[in-house]
Amino acid sequence: MTNTARLYGSSLYDLAAEEGLVEELMEETSALRQIFRENPDYLSLLGEPSIAKSERISLIDTAFGGQLQKYLVNFIKLLTERGLLQEYAGCCEEYARRYDIDHNIAQAEVTSVLPLSKEQKDALLAKLEKMSGKKIRLTEKTDPSLLGGLRVELEGKLLDGTVQGRLGGISRKIKEN
Repeated sequence: MTNTARLYGSSLYDLAAEEGLVEELMEETSALRQIFRENPDYLSLLGEPSIAKSERISLIDTAFGGQLQKYLVNFIKLLTERGLLQEYAGCCEEYARRYDIDHNIAQAEVTSVLPLSKEQKDALLAKLEKMSGKKIRLTEKTDPSLLGGLRVELEGKLLDGTVQGRLGGISRKIKEN
């Protein structure tokens, strides 16, 4: 994430907090980010310097004017006017980071051979929440090369309970002796 994205995303969060719109803008920034992901040509169009800024701003009003919170629409206009629309994803990441801090939420990523069952996921969430003292937002990935077990990354810490990780640990101990 660039310093520009950090600055703009943080400013948007501060404005949302001041206006009591943190939850609403959290949902809307994510939804708009998904729209931009699914329609990269639209994002390119909004950043096209050969199209007058006034036309690009008009396109934003037409597409989002009545559907999104006015502060978010104005934020997109500002990024467009300043040629910074490519920073929007980073702004969203900073907004989400600030949201998580203020709401005592930690991000965790779990990697397993197969998708976790509901019971396994619930048990893992309970354990991670107890360990961290925070509410956990869990992202799941699968990787058949793990053979078995789980690899969890939580707040920059790697908890490796995979067969592959344990075999690697045994191998290192054998080489040390």
